[in-house]
Amino acid sequence: MNLAYTPSTICAVATAPGRGGVGVVRISGRALLPLAQALSGGKTPKPRYATYTDFVAADGTPIDNGLLLYFPGPNSFTGEDVIELQGHGGPVVLKMLLSRCVELGARLAEPGEFTKRAFLNDKLDLAQAESVADLIDAASESAARSALKSLKGAFSGEIHTLVDELITLRMLVEATLDFPEEDIDFLEKADAVGKLQRLRGQLGKVQATARQGALLREGMHVVLVGQPNVGKSSLMNALAGDDIAIVTDIAGTTRDTVREEIVIDGVPVHIIDTAGLRDTDDVVEKIGIARTWQAVERADVALVLVDSRDGIVPEVEAILGKLPPRLPRVHVFNKVDLSGDKVGRSEEDGHPVVRLSAHTHAGVDDLRALLLEMIGYQGDSEGVFLARERHLDAIARAAGHLDLAAQDWQQVEIFAEELRMAQNALSEITGKFTPDDLLGVIFSRFCIGK
Repeated sequence: MNLAYTPSTICAVATAPGRGGVGVVRISGRALLPLAQALSGGKTPKPRYATYTDFVAADGTPIDNGLLLYFPGPNSFTGEDVIELQGHGGPVVLKMLLSRCVELGARLAEPGEFTKRAFLNDKLDLAQAESVADLIDAASESAARSALKSLKGAFSGEIHTLVDELITLRMLVEATLDFPEEDIDFLEKADAVGKLQRLRGQLGKVQATARQGALLREGMHVVLVGQPNVGKSSLMNALAGDDIAIVTDIAGTTRDTVREEIVIDGVPVHIIDTAGLRDTDDVVEKIGIARTWQAVERADVALVLVDSRDGIVPEVEAILGKLPPRLPRVHVFNKVDLSGDKVGRSEEDGHPVVRLSAHTHAGVDDLRALLLEMIGYQGDSEGVFLARERHLDAIARAAGHLDLAAQDWQQVEIFAEELRMAQNALSEITGKFTPDDLLGVIFSRFCIGK
């Protein structure tokens, strides 16, 4: 058990805010049996059994009644003694129970502190700890299944395998440093370069899977831009399958950004409908147009809507010229039900094109499929584990070090150093070499009670 921090007893409401049939107060610390006895009016709870009892105040009067569960450490979620009070889910009752815990010496837990203690006490590695929050926040069934895989150690297992093989290769390389006159021949006979190439291939597969997991976790941001009255709001409604945005024939109806989250094949998609881009003297519409450009800067993909009856007119060309060069875009020719154009996908001037009708929904499925292709989603979430931006960054840095190692393998000192740095980058994922300040950032984003 790694108790590098100053231990104290912490408590928090572990259920969601509001009223409910059941409310849970969670407590974690050392030697909590006396606290359990004080809360239950003198009863001695049997470890890992539910004890039905009154939860009592200092003078012995009942605050609530329900189940008390006592988990002695280290066989608990946090690795410390843990008590759970399962009572009635009213906010006033839960507040009274929490106040009683504080009276008995506990303090209110910080966000994510229970899971942080589980990590510090070696009950979870850092990737597993993060997956607790990811499972709670999952925006789709695919994301939830992938988060559970990470919680059970699928992602960590892949990283541990890579690290173990890196250590083996490092041992081989560093063993030659004492015999510089024979090092190259020794490395060649030991197939060090072949081992490195196989390691790079394995890392590439993990990187591809992690990218899929990041898409399931974060989703993609799609912004709809175009002139007024080309059907942006209608397309948003068609993609969402609901009347989210107001649709009229009046140009300038949408004066602010409208956001909606949908799921396409398990991937969360954040759609942003924007104000029509045009010159205007309307103060409110000008603010909406300014927000449109802010949304464009943050987007992953831009859908540039065009009235298929008019084509790309100079006003549309002006919009295209203002889009950030790095931003992928799809030219969506809408209203084919009025123009008579054929529904479907194509490519024109180096950009993907979809012709559709937001009104009849013809061609909308083609657009959904294209969006998934553009972000590289393979369409199969089986075996995918959730990943975060910091995981992708660590894997990318490790891959970069292995690339340099492959280039400079004949310079054994450089070869050994690049392997060491690759190992450290991968070990950041599971928390073996994670700075304390990063831990603070990670766990501060958890909800209270986890």
